[in-house]
Amino acid sequence: MSQPDTTPTPPGLCQTLDEIRTGMDAIDRKIVDLIVQRVAYVRAAAKFKTSATAVAAPERVQAVLNTRRQWAEDAGLSGPVIEALYRDLVAYCISEEKKHWETLHS
Repeated sequence: MSQPDTTPTPPGLCQTLDEIRTGMDAIDRKIVDLIVQRVAYVRAAAKFKTSATAVAAPERVQAVLNTRRQWAEDAGLSGPVIEALYRDLVAYCISEEKKHWETLHS
């Protein structure tokens, strides 16, 4: 027996609020899955850091925030809003990387 098609209806073709919500939920699930992958990369980066202080890499953090802000603006989104989202995401990732670094060096 084949699986039912779970591809969300494109936004412009949605005919109900439930279809809109289903599409948004599908996107949010993908975003969470991508964050899981991002955190895995961050944890892997810990093995290349020489100290707990090096984990934070403030110059890299600022470069990431600037780039994501520009990507957002280029896509027609609010740069400050996307930068704030990434600021929180990067702070979380740094905390995860520090924990992993400490585990590797304890």
